[in-house]
Amino acid sequence: MPRTTEDTPPPPKPAYFWWGLANLLALCAAVISWVVCLHVFRHPENPRNYEILRKLKRLPEIKRRELLNAPAADALDPKALYRRFFGFDGKGLTKLNDALARNYLTNFDRPLLLTYIEGSFRVDAVRPLEEKDFLQPGFVVRGRAMVKPDEFTPPAPYPVVIEYLFPTSNPAAFSWFKPGDLLTVSKVPNCAAVLHVSKLTGGEEPLLCITAVPIVYGAYQVGENRSFEIDVPEKLQPGDKFPLFR
Repeated sequence: MPRTTEDTPPPPKPAYFWWGLANLLALCAAVISWVVCLHVFRHPENPRNYEILRKLKRLPEIKRRELLNAPAADALDPKALYRRFFGFDGKGLTKLNDALARNYLTNFDRPLLLTYIEGSFRVDAVRPLEEKDFLQPGFVVRGRAMVKPDEFTPPAPYPVVIEYLFPTSNPAAFSWFKPGDLLTVSKVPNCAAVLHVSKLTGGEEPLLCITAVPIVYGAYQVGENRSFEIDVPEKLQPGDKFPLFR
């Protein structure tokens, strides 16, 4: 019985078809791996990327800076901080905080958003930094901004709260800050940089919460007779860690 056209097997594909397909797949794999690697190295603020870099032993190391080689940036008081950051919405804050964390983790190689804080803050709470926190070892001081409405009026609470991170290996230093004390922050000598911005709601008025960390290391004076060393953090752990007082 003669074979019909339907029974005839299709002709085999030429060798160059398989060669081209293999090269196309290899090219796609190379592009994907390049894009993934670029994303991992450019975004260490992502916890998964940071862990990959840790396993590869390619983590960016925080540099030990002195005041003379600190990056140039504006220093803002509580009123100026409020004007600059309070208008951000949820998505804007997420993008801002990713960029701020990335700046810190990469030693401000591109310090476009670098901002230092200044002002007087009434201490509300103090606690040691724990394993779950952004950096260790050290402690964090939470304070409410105190601002003079005018030159004839005493300072009053302003809707800005700071969380001041002190990276230090001195275990006793956190006990030197007491609720009610006045924490005075200035650009010199420690250059406390804005690390995270959030909004606190639920009270009489929404508050702007600024988490700051010094990027210049050395002695920090507490009162007249006490001082401790601000050190390069030994361990960093990026992620959803803020605010530190919830």
